[in-house]
Amino acid sequence: QVQLVESGGGVVQAGGSLRLSCTGSGSAFDDYTLVWFRQAPGKEREGVSSITRSGTFIYYADSVKGRFTISRDNAKNTLYLQMNSLKPEDTAMYYCAARRRGGAWFREDTYNYWGQGTQVTVSS
Repeated sequence: QVQLVESGGGVVQAGGSLRLSCTGSGSAFDDYTLVWFRQAPGKEREGVSSITRSGTFIYYADSVKGRFTISRDNAKNTLYLQMNSLKPEDTAMYYCAARRRGGAWFREDTYNYWGQGTQVTVSS
C-alpha cells in the first residue's frame, strides 16, 4: 500500500501559478502510475494529468494542455503538478491517486490509493 498526501493548494488570481505536490509513503513509489484528478463543486471528478512509473508516458486533459505540467521524483517519493496561467474554471479540490494496474488513465475506478486533496481557488 501507499499513503498519499497532497500539498501546495491555495488562492491565486487568474493568470497566476501554483505547484502542487503529492508525497507518498509506505510502499515503493516507483511501482505506481500516478494521476491528478480534480473535482469542482457540483461537478464530477475529472482526470487532469497522469504519469507512468518512470515518467515515460504523460497524459493531459485537453482543458489543461499547454498550461499544466506533471512530473515525478521517485527518489523523493513525490509527484508534482505545475499549474500556470490559471483560470477561474481551474478552481477545484485536487487529488492525487496511484495504481499498479493498467487501464485508461482518466478512469478513477482504476486507482486504488487516494490522497485527501488540496484546494485550489482561482479568483477572477
